[in-house]
Amino acid sequence: MRIHITYTGGTIGMIESDHGLVPGADMRGWLRRLLGESDELHDGDVTFTELDPLIDSSNATPDNWQTMIDDLWAHRDEADAFVVLHGTDTMSYSAAALSYALTAFGKPVIFTGSQHPLGKIESDATANVTGALNAALSGHAKGVSLFFGHHLFAGNRVTKASSWAFEGFCSPSTGTLACTGTPWQWEPFDNPGEGWTNPKPYARHDVAVIDTVPGMSAKRLATMLDPLPEAVLLRAYGVGNIPSLEPGFADVIAGTLDAGVPVIVASQCEQANVLLGRYETGDAIAKAGAVGTGDMTLEAAYAKIIFLLSQGLGGAELSAWMGRSIAGEITLESN
Repeated sequence: MRIHITYTGGTIGMIESDHGLVPGADMRGWLRRLLGESDELHDGDVTFTELDPLIDSSNATPDNWQTMIDDLWAHRDEADAFVVLHGTDTMSYSAAALSYALTAFGKPVIFTGSQHPLGKIESDATANVTGALNAALSGHAKGVSLFFGHHLFAGNRVTKASSWAFEGFCSPSTGTLACTGTPWQWEPFDNPGEGWTNPKPYARHDVAVIDTVPGMSAKRLATMLDPLPEAVLLRAYGVGNIPSLEPGFADVIAGTLDAGVPVIVASQCEQANVLLGRYETGDAIAKAGAVGTGDMTLEAAYAKIIFLLSQGLGGAELSAWMGRSIAGEITLESN
């Protein structure tokens, strides 16, 4: 088994500085020592790329997603499986983004990172990296997944749930793919999707992500949408409800849709199934053309909007694709 590791930065490889944690650990040397203790993998079985510059994942952009994709494709024929070392803050965004762009990749890609730098005695780095490598060696992993805290998740079904716990990620709607143990416990892996042939590269796009809150006025919403973005991801309540009694609130959303800007409605609930029109408070925007995210995570929905915009889609065409599965990111029966 040949494995390629792409190191993007993140807490796992950080060191202390006068300004807090910054990238700087000897990741290549650490991995070499780790592999030296393995009976299954040896240094020659693993290739390694260190992206330049290394970043804190809080600084990640769609351009960084594309850099990862380009590196994976550059080494596709040299390896049987791939591991991406990434910061935890936006790892679930990156995993979702790569899942859409790599439906034709044909080899498993596993994201991982750590809550503590590898140099800390209490670090979870070793457990997470060896877990990701074991998932790669298993032959069971498919598509893009994320390993963290003894669990393997589908990459476009996961969200960061804790800034400090070693089990820092969860998959609220679909659960885990596998759990470590002797032996590992694997769940049935069914990740349907239409795929995407020859995707265009990721690029930055202007997407407004807005939370509704009690007492929010139509004037405030309108101001947040001026100038109009390319798309709106509105995080509403429950199954997609908005404050329908707030004068003009639904009208602002309808006007945005009339201007050709797709409005995608998500839920502020971690575990949710957006069903616009289930309540009167969501019916008006559903009739105006807003669409819900079904049981997608926020990260999967946002990355999907950026992906579709990067493919040149907009308006009603983009909205229609939000309800279709590209890489298993949405349960079609629930949408």
